[in-house]
Amino acid sequence: MKILVVCGNGLGSSFIVEMNVKKALGELGIEADVSHTDLATSKTEPADYYIGSQDIITNLDDGNRKIIPLVNLLNQQELKDALQKHIVTEG
Repeated sequence: MKILVVCGNGLGSSFIVEMNVKKALGELGIEADVSHTDLATSKTEPADYYIGSQDIITNLDDGNRKIIPLVNLLNQQELKDALQKHIVTEG
C-alpha cells in the first residue's frame, strides 16, 4: 500500500505529517510505503491514499482517488483516527 502526504509546496509540513503517519501506522500495525510531495506532483503520482489538509487535498478528489482530509495536520490523534477509519474500516 502506498500513502502520499500532500501539501502546497511538498516541504516542511508534509514531511512532518509523513513522520506522524509512519508512527500512527506502526501503532495500528499497518505496513505501508509513505512519502510526501507537493500538490502539483501528487496529481500525477499514483497512491492508494492521499493525505493532507482539507483545503488542499480536496483538489485531488476526482471520484477515483481515496483522499483522507485532515482539519489539523499536526493533531496525532486526528491522524490516527482518520487512518483507522479510512484504511482499517474501508480496507
